[in-house]
Amino acid sequence: MKALKTTLIALATAVPALTFSLPSQAAMSSYMETALIDVCKAAMSNKVYRLNSTSKSYRLKDKTIALKVVCNGDDIISFAERHGADKTAAKLQKSIGNVSIIDTAATEKLSVTFTE
Repeated sequence: MKALKTTLIALATAVPALTFSLPSQAAMSSYMETALIDVCKAAMSNKVYRLNSTSKSYRLKDKTIALKVVCNGDDIISFAERHGADKTAAKLQKSIGNVSIIDTAATEKLSVTFTE
């Protein structure tokens, strides 16, 4: 009986700890995943108007895209440059503006992986 009580107490304290420690592991909605994939593909296309229309259709700001979107493991600017999309990479780089120090551990990233 004492072992059962100890087990129940351990489970009761472990479950809330797990739910609070893993919020970033939650699955993203299909709408969010589609939006991120579309933004990554638009950045990869090297067509600034396509990037503009995609970000506008999902109501995303260029600065938010440049700082928070990760495509196939690379930040979106590096991803665009790696695919030869210099125009879209330059547009996103310009949207960041002045250089500042950012605590990357505290910044939440939106990462998506897709096949090209």
